[in-house]
Amino acid sequence: MSHTGRNDLPLPPSAYVSGDVPTATARRISIKNIIIALLLSVLFFFFFCFISLHGYIAWVLSNPKVAPLYSNPKLSINLDYQNITFPAADGSRMMQGWYIPAEHSDRTIVFSHGYGANREEYWIPMYDLANFAHRLNFNVLMFDYGFAAQNSKEVATGGKKEAQQLLGAIQVAKQLGSQEIIVWGFSMGAGTALQAGLKNPDIDGMILDSTFLLEPDTMYHNIRQHIDLPRHPSLEIIGMLLPVLNGTSLRQIPYSQVKSEDYPFPILFIHGTEDEKAPYPIAEKLAENQTNPTSGVWIVDGAHHELIFREHPKEYLRKVSLFLGQIKLASQKTNIQTGSVSE
Repeated sequence: MSHTGRNDLPLPPSAYVSGDVPTATARRISIKNIIIALLLSVLFFFFFCFISLHGYIAWVLSNPKVAPLYSNPKLSINLDYQNITFPAADGSRMMQGWYIPAEHSDRTIVFSHGYGANREEYWIPMYDLANFAHRLNFNVLMFDYGFAAQNSKEVATGGKKEAQQLLGAIQVAKQLGSQEIIVWGFSMGAGTALQAGLKNPDIDGMILDSTFLLEPDTMYHNIRQHIDLPRHPSLEIIGMLLPVLNGTSLRQIPYSQVKSEDYPFPILFIHGTEDEKAPYPIAEKLAENQTNPTSGVWIVDGAHHELIFREHPKEYLRKVSLFLGQIKLASQKTNIQTGSVSE
């Protein structure tokens, strides 16, 4: 006869129920963890996309797409020219350009092209203005900034490196015998000219068309033309990424000094009211700072960024010709007062 001990008795129903409680709880915890992990993954994905978008914007700002050179002054406007190579003022790189000499002239116009363009800048069109300057008996110097170089291309820096490259062009114009140097700049090339003008006493005047100065306000204004991003933290993120991509912080661009500077030489500001890249009040404010009696500003109603010459060619050339004539007249008066012989 067998005996069944206490430990051999069947378990009561309650024992099965109590044993299932930890398993159900574990399942609930596991589902909760999965949901949290999914939410965190989604948040991380959107954060990554947000940062990547700003990285792409910073990369595009640093690496503009520039077309190759398609022509030259002889083919386009039947003017003889010289290929020239010269160093940037700080010796950081060699620059390439064209020098179009005028007969018996010691006056030179140095063209400073804009962002995303090279020395030809066909939409202006630059060749037509070079021909106009040559007819006024100016030597003409056209060159490519580093970001537009045909060889050994480098990143765009909003004027930090480009100002040194423009100063190098001014130096070579002086070495070629120029006694009067006018910088004719467009868009970011105009903003670069203003940066170079803070450091150079050899500039006798500037013509600045559609001036674009890389600063937080104008940078955000241009970003908003393409995508609706919040001002903050977008500016801060791009500001952190730019030094990584092109070695230049916005703090290294002297935009505050440029915006408050009274330059010793005359400047003619030309700007359109429909400029979608550089709002025209920027040019008005820059012009207000100038006390040189020859300086002036021409705000063109309805005109667009860098298209003012195309849209108003006769008035454009008349304004520029008058301005250059005033500079020459002021120079002649100075020479008479100092007893110098003027050509």
